[in-house]
Amino acid sequence: MITVIDYGAGNIGSVLNMIKHVGGKAEVARDAEGVLAAQKILLPGVGSFDNAMTRLAALGLVEPLKQRAREGFPFLGICLGMQLLANGSEEGTMAGLGLIAGKVRRFRFEGQTAALKIPHMGWNRVTPVIPHALTQGLEHDARFYFVHSYYFDCENPEDVLLQSEYGLSFTSGVQRGNVMGLQFHPEKSHRYGMQLIKNFVGI
Repeated sequence: MITVIDYGAGNIGSVLNMIKHVGGKAEVARDAEGVLAAQKILLPGVGSFDNAMTRLAALGLVEPLKQRAREGFPFLGICLGMQLLANGSEEGTMAGLGLIAGKVRRFRFEGQTAALKIPHMGWNRVTPVIPHALTQGLEHDARFYFVHSYYFDCENPEDVLLQSEYGLSFTSGVQRGNVMGLQFHPEKSHRYGMQLIKNFVGI
C-alpha cells in the first residue's frame, strides 16, 4: 500500500490513478496519524517551496514524515516533493525536510544558454548514474515530462540517481537509502513513468 500525502499542494488524482494502473494499491493521508501508519510514502507537489513547507507544517506532517523516513520506510518525492527532501531552497527561506543533503537552486543561464526559457518545461531524457531498484528496466532513451525552475544540488555526489541536460547537467533524481526523489512527473510520462511507479510499488 502506497500512502500519497495530500497537503493541498497539487492535484494528486493522476498520481493515484497511475499507481492503480500499474497494479499497486494507494491511499491518501492528510494528517499525522495517516503518515505514521504508512508503510510506503509518496510525496507529490507543485508550486513554491515555502508554501509547500508551510502547508506540511500547518497539518503537523513535517516530523511524522521525517520519522517514517528515519524508520526505513520507502519514501518517494516527485517534482516539488523531491525538492522538499533537501535542506532548503533558493526559492524561499524555510528549511526543507533535510532527508537528503543539498540545496535547491534556480536555473541561471548566460552566454550561449541565455536564450533557454525558465521554467524548463516539456520532455527530456534522463540518464541513470547508478543502478537502483527504482530505475530497473528503464529504457535507454527514456523521456520524462518536466515543469520546474529549480533543481536539486546534492551535497554528496553519491546521492545522485539520475541526471538530465538543460543548459547544464542537473540532477533529475536522487536517492539515499530508503529515500528517493524524481524531479519530473512520472504520472504524466506515459510508459516511462509507469515503469518507475511500478518499480516503486515493488520496492
